[in-house]
Amino acid sequence: MASEHDVIGRQTALRDDRFDLSGHGPTMKAVVTLGSGGLDMLAFRDVPVPRPGFGEVLLQVLAAGVNTTDINTRLGWYSSSVSADTQSAAEAGEREALANDDGGWSAPTPFPLIQGTDCCGRVVEVPAGGDASIVGRRVLVRPCMRPRGFASPETIWMAADFDGAFAQFVKVPASEVFAVDTGLSDAELGALPCAYGTAENMLRRACVSDADRVVVTGASGGVGSAAVQLAQRRGATVTAVAARAKWEQVRALGAAHVVDRDADIVAALGERSVDVVVDNVSGPAFGGLLSVLKVGGRYVSSGAIAGPIVTFDKRAFYLKDLTLIGCTAWDEPVFPDLISYVEHGEVRPLVAGTFPLERIADAQREFLEKRHAGNFVLVPPLPGG
Repeated sequence: MASEHDVIGRQTALRDDRFDLSGHGPTMKAVVTLGSGGLDMLAFRDVPVPRPGFGEVLLQVLAAGVNTTDINTRLGWYSSSVSADTQSAAEAGEREALANDDGGWSAPTPFPLIQGTDCCGRVVEVPAGGDASIVGRRVLVRPCMRPRGFASPETIWMAADFDGAFAQFVKVPASEVFAVDTGLSDAELGALPCAYGTAENMLRRACVSDADRVVVTGASGGVGSAAVQLAQRRGATVTAVAARAKWEQVRALGAAHVVDRDADIVAALGERSVDVVVDNVSGPAFGGLLSVLKVGGRYVSSGAIAGPIVTFDKRAFYLKDLTLIGCTAWDEPVFPDLISYVEHGEVRPLVAGTFPLERIADAQREFLEKRHAGNFVLVPPLPGG
């Protein structure tokens, strides 16, 4: 019988010496992604507890959200050689690796890697010289970090460039840890950082206000459901695009109108009818989304789950003076503002369900089926349990 430390799927010959236990002290449970490929690349095993250095803190992970970006990174979807949508890429990735050399965001992913972009945690250790007053505090980690300051768009991301939260403990820069005072559960907070930070950053870049009519595609997903809530919080009139079975949940988030995801968006809304499109779906619907924008409208995106390669009629772009906004690097106010919204009860992350960390494969399978609304969250075992 296979032990819990074995690779979740078929065995792999890929070496992961970076997590060699010989000569190390305390260990923890973690999911190690061994390389680019399918679910068989996920290994639940013992690894050394990370040791925080100067300017870092050690967190006990309380909850870690499941995001498209974690799956795409494992698959190698960010490679320029991949043109499929996320679902098709996942199916292909179960058979063979999509990309081995250029599948990361801006550089090869440093496999073996502990993924997990979202982290709700508790501070358990601060090295000498650090702020010991935060020990014991419940915190969120800003996963999008700006190593050269906010004047530069260059980023590093937790779980893409260094080890993340699919573990019992994680070390992170102290500057990226934000204490949060709220009655929300660990799971709710664990679903917040990546999805809500991404959505808030897009709305901020697109200057969404109470005067705007906004369309949000993929409105039942993690980023989409966050965008609906956050746009409604700004006073905008939100039209959500979602599967009919999820309309009730999307309306409960604050959508004033709902359009079926399979509908002709131009026929449903009319040309030149909206001010802003928030689109992380893209794919074949891209052209119609430009058509429904008014003159001077804004299109903003940070993803393309229905496919990154689109048909783009430039006339729809320049004849209407549209602004197209790509978003990866988060602006400086985004995460502090999110913490404020949470503490004032202005947003509540939508949790589709929770899974024990060792069932990550089940969580990612169900995530890709797209029958849920919101995000799934992984809960690590308690230390010593």
